[in-house]
Amino acid sequence: MKMGGWDLHIHTTFCDGDSTPEEMVQAAMERGLEGIGFSGHAPMPFDAPWAMTQAGAAEYWREVSRLKEKYRGRIKILLGVEQDYWCGRPEAGLYDYVIGSVHLVKKGEAFLPVDDSPEILRQGVDGLYGGDWYALAEDYFTLTGQVVEATGADVIGHFDLLTKFHEADPHLDLSHPRYTAAWREAADKLLETGKPFEINTGAISRGWRSAPYPHGDIIRYLQARGGRLILNSDSHSAGTVAFQFDQWRPLLERAEAQDTEQKEIL
Repeated sequence: MKMGGWDLHIHTTFCDGDSTPEEMVQAAMERGLEGIGFSGHAPMPFDAPWAMTQAGAAEYWREVSRLKEKYRGRIKILLGVEQDYWCGRPEAGLYDYVIGSVHLVKKGEAFLPVDDSPEILRQGVDGLYGGDWYALAEDYFTLTGQVVEATGADVIGHFDLLTKFHEADPHLDLSHPRYTAAWREAADKLLETGKPFEINTGAISRGWRSAPYPHGDIIRYLQARGGRLILNSDSHSAGTVAFQFDQWRPLLERAEAQDTEQKEIL
């Protein structure tokens, strides 16, 4: 039986992925997807080994455009980009869609990546925030609440990325009033844009989480307020395209059903 659907959050060897775009297309076809969307990390305004270079981005554009033609009639392919908050907006019309994300917070003149490693994150919070993890969360979600405006995003990427290492190295109480207030303020701002939030299985495939981004409490909050959700894998290799979509798609379908029921009641 065909899986169907799309996977719009895909990284390749043009940024920090392990597989070529064509290998990703072939994997998507093997999994029976209707379509695949590439979302290479846009060039950053400073050195970032996980992002494309300007020259690499141009070659990425050419290669995905070539694959669109090669596989026309067999699978649909979109040319997208993952635009970090600090990148600003891409050139108008260059990409089919934009995923807007926050991977780093800025404290003073220092940038702290929230998803590099538990050690880097812990050292950064100790050194830049005096060990105050809720201050980090407040800064992170302030940026996240502005990510559509900053990047022109069509999709909101991994909303609570800063919790990537939470299961293995917990420092935040996810029910703490400061944490809850921070993410709710960001969510409310983004809900006003009408842009979909992704349910992202990437940290599961990389062994860091047992459930997707965002946290279940956040998913329920978004759905209760009419938020739109889509399922993405954030895959970095051919073996993880549409990772655990069969397992997590029912969550999305239940959430949509609950939202429909609530609207009927109201």
